[in-house]
Amino acid sequence: MAEKKLEKYPHPFVTVDIIIFTVKDNDLKVLLVKRKLPPFQRMWALPGGFVHIEENLEAAALRELQEETGVKDVYLEQLYTFGNPARDPRGRVITIAYFALLDSSKIKLQPKTDVEAAKWFSMYNLPKLAFDHQQIIDYSLVRLRYKLEYTTVGFQLLPKKFTLTELQKLYEIILNKKLDKRNFRKKIFSFNIVEPTSETKMEGIHRPATLYKFKNKQFLLPKDVV
Repeated sequence: MAEKKLEKYPHPFVTVDIIIFTVKDNDLKVLLVKRKLPPFQRMWALPGGFVHIEENLEAAALRELQEETGVKDVYLEQLYTFGNPARDPRGRVITIAYFALLDSSKIKLQPKTDVEAAKWFSMYNLPKLAFDHQQIIDYSLVRLRYKLEYTTVGFQLLPKKFTLTELQKLYEIILNKKLDKRNFRKKIFSFNIVEPTSETKMEGIHRPATLYKFKNKQFLLPKDVV
């Protein structure tokens, strides 16, 4: 039987959506944009848009992120493909989600194109979102926490030299739970990924805390750290 020509098949549209997490003001936050155009006009959503016919997926994600937020030169990791037939009222749209954990102090938001604003929101106090973006964010948070348990993904948010309290606080913010100080430090030391420096830092009224640095930022952290 002769193979059907491609034009005889329905053509779904393809989009990309980008989830950018940061730790700011002792909170885990996600970057959202306010839509200027229908559908879901004036609602908050993830940065993203349609893939051009000549683009690869990652290039489309980087372009949309820069156009809608001003954020550029970031490493994005492909997260998942979302393809519920009813996810977009405009028609059959499949979206590929990308995500990253970035230092917000190094990002200057400059929304352009078809959005009215770009803003950081607490992961735990989000507005009602367009499309299925709440589902996408929820899924990405699970993935982020999982990666935190077996890679050094969160370490890019710390300065080159940091205290163990700062390291633990980063984990607690992303995981949204308190960790036992003694157990946390015992496991961190057992992995041999940090080393003390000759410098200290005052933390409250207590004695100066030793500053540490990472031995190897590419080290894979065993998932039993938490």
